[in-house]
Amino acid sequence: MHQVALLINIAMALVVAFIGGIIARKVGLPTIVGYLIAGIAIGPFTPGFVGDTNAISQLAELGIIFLMFGVGLHFSIEDLLKVKNIALPGALGRMALSVMLGFGFGQLAGWEPTSSIVIGMAISVASTVVLLRNLTDSGQSNTPPAKAVIGWVIVEDLATVLILVLLPTLANRADGFNLGAFMLTLIKAATFVVLAYFVGKKIIPWILARIAHTRSRELFILAVLAIALGIALSAAELFGVSFALGAFVAGIVVNESPLSHQVAADVLPFQEAFAVLFFVSIGMLVNPLYIFNNYAIILAFAALIIIGKSLATLFLGFVLPWPGQTTLVLAAFLSQIGEFSFIMGQEGVKLGLINQDQYSLILAGALISIILNPLVICLVGPTQAWLQKMPFVWRVFNRHAPHLPKPEGALQAHVVIIGYGRVGRHIVNLLGRLTIPHLVIEADVERVEELNARNIPTLYGDASNSEILIHAGLEKARALVVAGPNEPASELVVATAKQLAPKLPIIARAATEAGIAQLAQLGAQDVIHPELEGGLEIVRHTLLSLNFPVQEIIHYMDAVRDDHYDLQVNTAEEHRLLHDLIHATHNIEIVWLTVTPENPLIGQSIAAANLRSQTGASIVAILRDKQTIANPKSHTIFKAEDRVSFIGDKEQIEAVEQLFSQAQPTAGVEWET
Repeated sequence: MHQVALLINIAMALVVAFIGGIIARKVGLPTIVGYLIAGIAIGPFTPGFVGDTNAISQLAELGIIFLMFGVGLHFSIEDLLKVKNIALPGALGRMALSVMLGFGFGQLAGWEPTSSIVIGMAISVASTVVLLRNLTDSGQSNTPPAKAVIGWVIVEDLATVLILVLLPTLANRADGFNLGAFMLTLIKAATFVVLAYFVGKKIIPWILARIAHTRSRELFILAVLAIALGIALSAAELFGVSFALGAFVAGIVVNESPLSHQVAADVLPFQEAFAVLFFVSIGMLVNPLYIFNNYAIILAFAALIIIGKSLATLFLGFVLPWPGQTTLVLAAFLSQIGEFSFIMGQEGVKLGLINQDQYSLILAGALISIILNPLVICLVGPTQAWLQKMPFVWRVFNRHAPHLPKPEGALQAHVVIIGYGRVGRHIVNLLGRLTIPHLVIEADVERVEELNARNIPTLYGDASNSEILIHAGLEKARALVVAGPNEPASELVVATAKQLAPKLPIIARAATEAGIAQLAQLGAQDVIHPELEGGLEIVRHTLLSLNFPVQEIIHYMDAVRDDHYDLQVNTAEEHRLLHDLIHATHNIEIVWLTVTPENPLIGQSIAAANLRSQTGASIVAILRDKQTIANPKSHTIFKAEDRVSFIGDKEQIEAVEQLFSQAQPTAGVEWET
């Protein structure tokens, strides 16, 4: 019966979490908000079904283990080092300022000093889950500020793991702070990390490789789960450190394996499912009556998280060498708290460092900050625009931004490319081969160095900043290509470029179907959606295999692009082109054929060869030495490697192709004249 009760609790928790998550997404909130509210709905403080808090909390421990295992699995020292100048001083500096803010808040509220410190530590770390979700939703996952934000939360996560290890030393003791216990805890944790890392990274990747060779996916998944849970439990039982640290180190060790990407994919469902139970268990501890009776202190606490932490970030950005836009992005995206604050609060309650009301305050503050975070993020653009209207203020705030180097020489009739990613790189390589002058605007320093090494004119900076576009010489350019994947930034670029050079052709890359129409409305002449473009390419190959002429296919595909990739034939132009496409199969075709060195045509004139009377096809052009001879005269002599363009119906083209394929330098055989 106990097992049935456990199943009922799991089922109810997952069902209400699913409903809460769906509602949250429908209203534009992170799903974590729905999970927390679902927990409140089945908690002991609300009417209706009451879940077993103890049973779900034990399952939630698995959520903590898998969350920390995932953090370790994706931890990269290399990525952290790329943004170390922002992430290390910024994260540690703001954590220190946040602890001081929390301590001051607690002292004003009349709390114990240790409780105030724990509250300060709880608000000092942002939610990685919420951050990644908001980066994705805002389309900024691949921008330079986003990399700085991710590096920042990695540092916060590492610091949080250390805090969780040392938190027991803050527990109330009759003899006050015990330095010996503190040092012993630190030594035990360090011993565990060293043993697990240096021993585990040799054994565990080898084990995973051997299991993978069995070609049994279930054994591989079982091995991953055993490693994650085994190391986490060993850390707690043998070294007296938290499950969180053990799981985090397990993730780092597994990350050493070349199979780590497969591990991440296989463990993700477990991580997501148990993380949901973790958030539900947190919500079950929230007392709505407490929130109603203490709304004033809760609102003040939420303001401390949202406004206080943002101001602390802006202060650090003013002091430390960060660009202004990066500082604004950091302040907005990190003005929230989440899963690690809950974990820290739980540990504080277990150790008697904070009471249940104070823990409820953390939960309520987290809920409000998560709900409002997307709105805070939307203020980044307007705030930057407002500051830029005051040049002196913006220069002071943005004084640490890198100097914008101007490309050598005055470019004219050039193509401006925004972004040197996969798409931008192809365009740059093509324009280089065609010897067309071009300029690249790129915000990634390593890519800028690569471009400089290739002697390609480059501007370093964020193209969505109009100041940078001014230096690109758009009024003298032939075209602008916006190749970056960040759709909001692309929209800013297109709008600004249209103001600076109204007649400039703009080709933009869209990330979503809604972005296609938006970029076109802002002034992009051609908007390309890579995924939908792939669908059009399939259409092209299909029509080619059905022997439809290339030129008519191109016209039809261009009409679909102009209709924003709507494959329904619903415009007059599409109807006309589709009609032409259908009937073009019965009309003329064009083919290019090469005059090989052994072809007997060499040395003969067009008149002497008299190919038209033999095949019915007419010569319309000859491509020779990269020069096109249109409508060549009858006295034009054929040369080796000439590419000759013939026009005619299907039978005529087949005849000329057959004639060329049969052309052999056989003695005594001449062309019919």
